[in-house]
Amino acid sequence: MSEINYQQPINTVATLLEKYAEGERDFSKAELGDADLAGVNLKGSDLSYADLNSANLADANLRGTDLSFCDLSQANLRNADLRGALLMSADLRQADLQGAKLEKADCDRSTHFPPDFDLVQAGIQLKSDT
Repeated sequence: MSEINYQQPINTVATLLEKYAEGERDFSKAELGDADLAGVNLKGSDLSYADLNSANLADANLRGTDLSFCDLSQANLRNADLRGALLMSADLRQADLQGAKLEKADCDRSTHFPPDFDLVQAGIQLKSDT
C-alpha cells in the first residue's frame, strides 16, 4: 500500500533553509509572512502560492524562482536577484523593488506591481494569455 505524504507548508525560516540545503526546492504555499530572509539563496525554488507578505527579502537570490500567485505585498525586495523569475499573478503591491534585478522575469496582466512601476525599464517580460 502506497503512503500519501501530505506535506505541511513551510512556516519557519530555519525549516526553509534546512530543506533548501538538503536539495529540496518545492516550497509552494509556504507561510512566511514577515519572515527575515535577507540575503538568502533560494535560487530555482518553487514558492508559488506562498505568503511572503511583508517579508524581508533584501539582497536575496531568487533567480529563476517560481513566485506565481505569491503574496509579496509590502515585501522588501531591495537589491534582490529576481532575474528569470516567474511572477504570474503575483501580488507585489507596495513592495520595495528598488535596485531589484528583474531582467527576463515573466509576469502576466494579473501581476500587481507598485504604482508607477515601469515593466519595460525593469526588463520584465509580459506574457499574453495565448
